[in-house]
Amino acid sequence: MASTQAVKLTKLVEQFQLEILNQGKTYDRCQIRKDVINRPALQILGFFDYFDPSRLQLLGKVEWTYLSNQTAEERTKCFDDFFQKPIPALILARGLEPFPELMEMAVKHQRTILRSKEPTTTLLDNMTDALKAKLTPRITRHGVLVDVSGEGVLIMGESGVGKSETAVELLKRGHRLVADDAVEIRRQGPRLMGTAPDLIRHYIELRGIGVVNVQQLFGMSSVRQEKYLDLIVNLEPWNENVYYDRMGTSEEFTTILDVELPCITIPVKPGRNLAVIVEVAAMNNRHKRLGYNAAQEFAKQLDAHFEQMMLESQMESADDYEEYGDLTVEEED
Repeated sequence: MASTQAVKLTKLVEQFQLEILNQGKTYDRCQIRKDVINRPALQILGFFDYFDPSRLQLLGKVEWTYLSNQTAEERTKCFDDFFQKPIPALILARGLEPFPELMEMAVKHQRTILRSKEPTTTLLDNMTDALKAKLTPRITRHGVLVDVSGEGVLIMGESGVGKSETAVELLKRGHRLVADDAVEIRRQGPRLMGTAPDLIRHYIELRGIGVVNVQQLFGMSSVRQEKYLDLIVNLEPWNENVYYDRMGTSEEFTTILDVELPCITIPVKPGRNLAVIVEVAAMNNRHKRLGYNAAQEFAKQLDAHFEQMMLESQMESADDYEEYGDLTVEEED
């Protein structure tokens, strides 16, 4: 189940080195839950329809210049109306000097005022990216995420089926581990990004050996922090009563956080080299995404072959009919 994320305002202040000009009554416990930052241009003009007060507010050079041309009384009314809304904080970009009326109304309504030396657009983009990364819907799945030849492969299956062992064999073949046992998945636009929880990052558990540090054993090139998900591989014990697709013409998908991912099932039994199979599956998935589908091409060749055989059979039947038909006519004569 996807979790609802929040970012503490104090963490943002620390991350972006924001100067605190006035600390509001909710500063210490304020949590940001919206990843959109508002520039209050219309609100300065007194238009508050469809205004979302839960967003961070950013004042740039344009808004500051407009306000500087207003009278002190107009600015007082503007900020008095504005700070009546329960905004989490107002940030001044470009190191702008706050108006006395702004500070007066901020103290009156106990609103947080922050300041940054960064240009408005730069600060807006960087903070929006940071908020999106932290607030995007996310979910945790039991499995192993491996970067296989540039493809993010999430290996899933029952406990003990061989997920971690397959991942180790893939590491020995030059691929990279992202997460073992627990994979944190978050949505980034139309795609899913996977990473490992901080506590178990770079660790992998092997039954009979225990927990090992992949980065220490195989080197820095054997791990990576995060990876987009491209394919889900389900490992399951071989079942003689189950039909497994041998052609690959039928495609299955698994939906995670409203994003569809291609999914394949690989039956496990002694003698099968799962690492090689997963490697081939990853490369085949990349070919499909780039427009080449070997199964469909093979099916077309089979269809063309059978059509040719049918055509030749019909031609032979027609020739036989003409030959024996002529003999029948002669006998009647």
